[in-house]
Amino acid sequence: MSFSPSDPPHISPSEHSPSASVSADDRGAFTIPNLVTLIRFVCIPLFVWLLFSRDDRGNAALLLGGLGSTDWVDGYIARRFNQGSTIGKIIDPAVDRVLLGTAIVCLFIDGSVPRWVFWVVMVREVLVSVGTLGLAAAGAKRIDVQWVGKAGTFGLMVALPCFLAGASDWATNDWFRIAAWVWLVPSLVLSYYAAATYIPLGRRALRDGRAARHVDESVAKAQQ
Repeated sequence: MSFSPSDPPHISPSEHSPSASVSADDRGAFTIPNLVTLIRFVCIPLFVWLLFSRDDRGNAALLLGGLGSTDWVDGYIARRFNQGSTIGKIIDPAVDRVLLGTAIVCLFIDGSVPRWVFWVVMVREVLVSVGTLGLAAAGAKRIDVQWVGKAGTFGLMVALPCFLAGASDWATNDWFRIAAWVWLVPSLVLSYYAAATYIPLGRRALRDGRAARHVDESVAKAQQ
């Protein structure tokens, strides 16, 4: 979970020490949270294999549900054991995007989700991805993932396995279909609300990035 620009982050006394700064910024990619993220990523092809090669909707739904519901694990470990890293803040939401995109495309091909659900989810994901890449190319500062966006993604990653389980031959498939809709509707609302909040955040990040670049250029000229 990240802080919004209007909410100053809580800073513990240990974060003022040089060792805390080094551990957060200079640790690199070799951390337990990043390993958890990597495991989640490499399991995505296993999900695709279970669904299409094995035609096993039940186990594919279990794996997809596990991958989605454990999204909080890497963040918890990073906060609890002070193992946050800059690269982790980048690859974690990237893996979320890949997982969600793969899941919705596969369920659409499988016929487990209605066509309109596929398009509503995909349009939002494409808009966010294009916006993120566009801001990065324009030199904007990186925007931390907002909690409402994480909540929307989490809800979708619960709803999609429920749709898949609802299309399986499980005796409880009717209950899973009901659960899928219960999770889907509020998750879509949160997801689109989060996308709307990124518009002013993106403008601010672009302005701050350009200002920082201007300062760097001024300092470089002064040193010549």
